[in-house]
Amino acid sequence: MQRILLFVSVCIWFRVGSVTAQDPQYSQFYAAPLYLNPAFAGATGQNRMGVNYRNQWPAISANFNTISAFYDTYIEDKNSGIGVLMTRDREGILGLQSISLAFQYSYDLKLTKGLSFRPGFQAAIYNRSINFDKLTFGDQFDPLTGDVISAQSAEALNTGESKFFPDLSAGGLFYSKNAWFGFAAHHLTQPNQSLIGEESRLPMKLSGHAGFKFYFTPGQMGDGFYTRPRERSIAPAIQYRHQGEFDQMDVGFYFTFDPIIIGTWYRGVPFKTVNGFTNNESAVLLIGLTKRGPKDILNIGYSYDYTISQLGASSGGAHEFSLVYSWSTRNPRKPAKDKLMIPCPDF
Repeated sequence: MQRILLFVSVCIWFRVGSVTAQDPQYSQFYAAPLYLNPAFAGATGQNRMGVNYRNQWPAISANFNTISAFYDTYIEDKNSGIGVLMTRDREGILGLQSISLAFQYSYDLKLTKGLSFRPGFQAAIYNRSINFDKLTFGDQFDPLTGDVISAQSAEALNTGESKFFPDLSAGGLFYSKNAWFGFAAHHLTQPNQSLIGEESRLPMKLSGHAGFKFYFTPGQMGDGFYTRPRERSIAPAIQYRHQGEFDQMDVGFYFTFDPIIIGTWYRGVPFKTVNGFTNNESAVLLIGLTKRGPKDILNIGYSYDYTISQLGASSGGAHEFSLVYSWSTRNPRKPAKDKLMIPCPDF
């Protein structure tokens, strides 16, 4: 019965004019910078590559698995960043899957001595597919016992339905030594994502993210010539997203005691109800480790979402992992340009 109801809901989702689809989300959104905002392409001033994985509601069949990989670099002579991002999202027992490949470009524009702006743009190709083989229909059940009596159904549903479509996105990022404010608009063209030939537009996703970092007296690492500071800071941060009928907000703090980063925040929109219920989604806890070398940085993060919505903790919450590696290839003899670094957290 659960599978039949889920199938009906998915069909309605495909057919209705007002689509209630929602893009996958990451709790470690700054560890997935290119997914968050194309303006982050090349933002470190180095080469960077990373992988993100999220398993949401693992204890129930209607779960979500998202994985993405990215690479970006900064072209110093052109004040430009370029990046490539690949994402795969798999939803529920139907195997509804979305795969995207995106290319990004950003430009670093110095507005004043203490303020910079990065506009960013993205062009992507999406593939959406679904597999009906896992569904069980009424004609496969014994009406008296409820047992499955047939492995085949008379329902005429094609399996392996698939569709490709292009997509455009854009964003921007203002930042200073201590603060940042970014915004992004994904799915500007609102492409038709229907797999059954009817019109089902992918809603535009609008998002904003901001924060401020308070620096404390740094610690020290190493001795003598090799001594370097260890960051000590606290950064309150917020992210807000709107897509179709959905709104979501993340608000919390990052505590950096290099090489450890701890984050905690709340996800939900308490001032907005959904079907009569307060929109409380989860409480998130993050722990990250940063390993710094002479010319490279390795970040490893894990976070857990404790579900506080009506779905409850029995859903299994969400587990998320990130691995990001960045390295420099610039000539150390070449004088570096006077460039601000974005102060947002690594996770």
